[in-house]
Amino acid sequence: MARSKRTVRASEIGDYLFCERAWWYARQGFKNRNQAELAGGTLFHEEHAGEARQILFRQVVGYLLLAAALVIFIVLLVSMYVS
Repeated sequence: MARSKRTVRASEIGDYLFCERAWWYARQGFKNRNQAELAGGTLFHEEHAGEARQILFRQVVGYLLLAAALVIFIVLLVSMYVS
């Protein structure tokens, strides 16, 4: 008998480890009854990802400002000794 070559995703492995029966139902095409909770989790993760991007952006800006301050300090220091 030929087996299906369907790709198993990491999230499916997590589903299987959490509950084999729920994983089997999902493979059969049944929908979860807790759609509101799933949507809430998706929204939470989207908001969290946005906050993480903001933090990364602020870190990059902070490093650029620090680098600019160091360059200005070095230029001022060099100009004091050259003059």
